[in-house]
Amino acid sequence: MLLFDRFNLGHGFRKYFEIHPATDDALRDSVYRIRHEVYCEELGFEPVRPDRRETDEYDVHSVHCLLRTSTEPSRPVGCTRVVLARPDDPDFPLPFERTCAATLDRSIVDPARLPRDTIAEVSRLAVRSSYRRRRGESPADAPIHDEDFGTTIHPRFPYIPIGLYLGAIALAERAGIETLFILTEPRLASHFAKLGVDVRQIGGPVEHRGIRIPSMMDVQGIIKGMRFLLKPMWRTIHDEIEAAYEGVAQAGRPT
Repeated sequence: MLLFDRFNLGHGFRKYFEIHPATDDALRDSVYRIRHEVYCEELGFEPVRPDRRETDEYDVHSVHCLLRTSTEPSRPVGCTRVVLARPDDPDFPLPFERTCAATLDRSIVDPARLPRDTIAEVSRLAVRSSYRRRRGESPADAPIHDEDFGTTIHPRFPYIPIGLYLGAIALAERAGIETLFILTEPRLASHFAKLGVDVRQIGGPVEHRGIRIPSMMDVQGIIKGMRFLLKPMWRTIHDEIEAAYEGVAQAGRPT
């Protein structure tokens, strides 16, 4: 039996989690609080803020998603964002373009030559430690391990980080993004390959909160190429995000 044949990943995701685009101040506040808890208080990647909210200059032109538990009381689990080009300054670099300026292989792709409204970056993926850490495990922002997928006899699935990545892809598709860039641990591509998701390295490693690799993903290629058994989870996440936006649209329509 193949790795995921015992799972209905869409049903499994809905049983434990729900995902929301952060379309209002309260949801964005939850996102910033998770980021502060993980990036500032636990990992020390950013300075502790008096208001316990981790924000930066990219948030105003980003779309965010929030993962929460699906059972009451609902609890925040993790978050991520998709950084878009600045509407008033489209040539302003995405975060990875600064971090990886010296290591990008521009013979593979030169982000500066792509239409800026078709590219974006996944960043600030954070998962609260109570949903991330195993006993004895050292701190990390949102690791995916080989053992997270279990074995063919005892399979498992890393719903939380994969759910957040799929949420980012759904947000990117909705925003008309064609190419997503990401700066991640070197092993991410091999883990995504298990799911039929092609992540292509586009430069050498850099030191950025550990060794990180710049990579790119084709949004439509991911959606069309993902493994059959992952698609129910993708549809669940896509539909939840679309339903949330539709609810916002309906709330804004005159009665």
